[in-house]
Amino acid sequence: MTSLHAETERDRTVRYIRPGRSRLNLDLKEFWQARELLYFLTWRDIKVRYKQTTVGVLWVFLQPIVSTLILTAIFSNFARFDTTPIPYSQFVLSGIVIWLFVYTAITMTNNSFVSNANLVTKVYFPRLIVPLSSTLACFFDLLFSLLILAALMVYFGTAVSWRLVLTPLFIVMAFIQTAAFGILFSAVTIRFRDVKFTLPFFLQVWMLASPVFYPSTLLPEKWRLLFAINPLTGVIEGFRASLFGTPFDWPAIGISCISMLVILAGALFVFRQMEDDFADMI
Repeated sequence: MTSLHAETERDRTVRYIRPGRSRLNLDLKEFWQARELLYFLTWRDIKVRYKQTTVGVLWVFLQPIVSTLILTAIFSNFARFDTTPIPYSQFVLSGIVIWLFVYTAITMTNNSFVSNANLVTKVYFPRLIVPLSSTLACFFDLLFSLLILAALMVYFGTAVSWRLVLTPLFIVMAFIQTAAFGILFSAVTIRFRDVKFTLPFFLQVWMLASPVFYPSTLLPEKWRLLFAINPLTGVIEGFRASLFGTPFDWPAIGISCISMLVILAGALFVFRQMEDDFADMI
């Protein structure tokens, strides 16, 4: 009886979960141990998104195609933006595929904790998995959109250069900055629920302030570096340069990278400051 009691006492292990000392400490070991949950949530979001759409995966292809047709019809015939030597349809599509990923991922991630309230309030796991899984789920849309862009480049017989190998770099940059904003808004939305009403306006302004459907060369030279504080500027301009073999604007790309890292650090700091109260506020 005594030995049984002693064995029972040994089996009773208590795990104390305390916040880390540093607000920027991501605890990558714990995050790696929960990688299967990241995979599960990402795959679940992908299946749910496609099941809830009327045309399924076809919608992923229709969005960039329809957007490109409308913008090309308007700005190639009336505004006549000079995108030489890139045909305007390819120019705008290369910006649209990046922007649609950013827009969709941030919109989905913004409400990710509220959508997963049952999981967050009952199970302990690294909270960063929730916004990251939503961003990864939308990343598949970007991959499909890139197939459309590749097909259009083949149709126009677009010549490629060695710069094409740098394309993944700017795709990764797009993912990092999208994840940063997703992490930030997902945390803030829990405490301030009216953020979901202001987010669409913010995204509209951000699109207009980014070279999605117009070249940054429209701006005077002295304003371009200031324009590059917008992290999406360096991503889109660098992505286009790597695709079409045009010169890289490295100063603008560098400023956008710095801006992206500052936003990421700020997002992680805010997230870590607020994550202890997520379960209570949801």
